Amino acid sequence: MKYAIVETGGKQYRAEEGKTLTVDLLPAKVGDSVILKSVLLVVDDDKVIVGSPNVNGASLKTTVVDQIKGEKILVFKYKPKNNYRRHTGHRQKYTQLLVESISME
Repeated sequence: MKYAIVETGGKQYRAEEGKTLTVDLLPAKVGDSVILKSVLLVVDDDKVIVGSPNVNGASLKTTVVDQIKGEKILVFKYKPKNNYRRHTGHRQKYTQLLVESISME
């Protein structure tokens, strides 16, 4: 089983070949190819390569599958005895990436 730990948008994700990743919004269109070079760890069966901080020559080749929105989060601010109430919502935007290959150059 081959997988890698990759960093994008300040967060770390576990990526496996053939699976999809849901990451923070990337400026790419559906169908575009995206190469992620910030690979922190690569595991290939019993072989483990740990970077310091990144693995030299490692990259993930991915394709943008979709641009989606996450669950709606409701924000309600309230101060008692002051008649102060604010009700807002937020939906985070995400990019779904299909991991095509994990390469070591």
